[in-house]
Amino acid sequence: MKIVSRNEELLRDALSRIPQPSSRTTLSSCNKLIRFEDISAAAFKIQSGIQKTPCMYSRLSKQYGMDIYLKKEFLQYTGSVKERGVLYLLTSLPQDQQRKGVIVASDSNFSMAVAYHASELRIPVFVIMSTSTSPARVKMCREYGAMVISYGATAKDSQMHARRLAQENGYLYLEEEDSAVYLSGLGTVGLEVYEQVPKLDAVIFPAGGHCGLLAGSAAALKHLNPHIAVIGVESESFPVLQQSLKAGHPIDDQACSNHHFYGGKEENILISMLRLLEYERATVDAEGAIGLAALVAGKLPELKGKRYGMAIVLCSGNLELHLLQECVARALALDNRVCRFSFVLSDCPGDISKLLEILAREEARVLDIKQERTFVTSELFNVEVTCTVETRDKIHTAQLRNALLERYPTASWTER
Repeated sequence: MKIVSRNEELLRDALSRIPQPSSRTTLSSCNKLIRFEDISAAAFKIQSGIQKTPCMYSRLSKQYGMDIYLKKEFLQYTGSVKERGVLYLLTSLPQDQQRKGVIVASDSNFSMAVAYHASELRIPVFVIMSTSTSPARVKMCREYGAMVISYGATAKDSQMHARRLAQENGYLYLEEEDSAVYLSGLGTVGLEVYEQVPKLDAVIFPAGGHCGLLAGSAAALKHLNPHIAVIGVESESFPVLQQSLKAGHPIDDQACSNHHFYGGKEENILISMLRLLEYERATVDAEGAIGLAALVAGKLPELKGKRYGMAIVLCSGNLELHLLQECVARALALDNRVCRFSFVLSDCPGDISKLLEILAREEARVLDIKQERTFVTSELFNVEVTCTVETRDKIHTAQLRNALLERYPTASWTER
């Protein structure tokens, strides 16, 4: 993962020059820098519609040797910080447009926030989702109050259909773009962090893909405390913001919207998700965990020993159940707390019992044990045993391995 430039003026300037397509029915962006007054106005206007999420001292502070505060934006009703920008965007629409309605085309956190808050404001809202969208997402969006239409095999098909419906029916087609109104709503996170923990050395935000949260909050925080470090973290495999800053203008991030983040995720993000689940009982997704991942990866050594500590914004927690299970299982293996080994034993009474005695003595928890007889290529009456066990940590795993190799020298370990 990469730590993006701390030059917030460059970031906001790049955002302010995003080209606005004139051929689509969408909300026009104002090409100007975000003003602190705009963020304050947004905070006042949305205060009754969003959660003022806690910014709490974390138990992880002791483990990483610095004072860490966690801004828990995943506690918003739809599980995402995007609600702040969306609510301010919707309440800023002209009344005639609110009566006609809005339309979005994706299964993203942005669309979920639009579905919920438009329904709460009694604005007709339509969400176009591709046929490949998970049933859980479709169900959730309908429960928020939106009219959900499945159309097209890809996200691009859904977007084209949504634009066509917008033109034909007078709906406002919304997509997550960096308008001054939307960024001002997101910037209210920076205001809240400053109110809740006034003295901080740094605040860490996700910066991948849409970086409106980083830009809006940086504007607020730097106005209130020019000396605070505002840090953005993005995936090394998809450094959209880094490339945009180098180019001097936003690059095309279409590939980002189609990128399945969990497919090629860095190990430290998975471990961060595990740490937050264990220490904070916080279920966050990859974007929500990426700020902590910078610490786990040792990317911020300059913050060690700082006087006031840092805040990390956990921006979203929309993780589907099957994906949560996969992420936790993989993270335990990466953290050297689940290991697998196999070896061949003689198929004699008591041999498996002896193995279990060793595991019990070493205080390893057996998760799974399998015996294979048919396809063992060694001598007859042998059995291949494969065990998956849980340990406390890396040291415990090494102790267990030494104990097993002493008894079973031919044991082989499955590398993570």
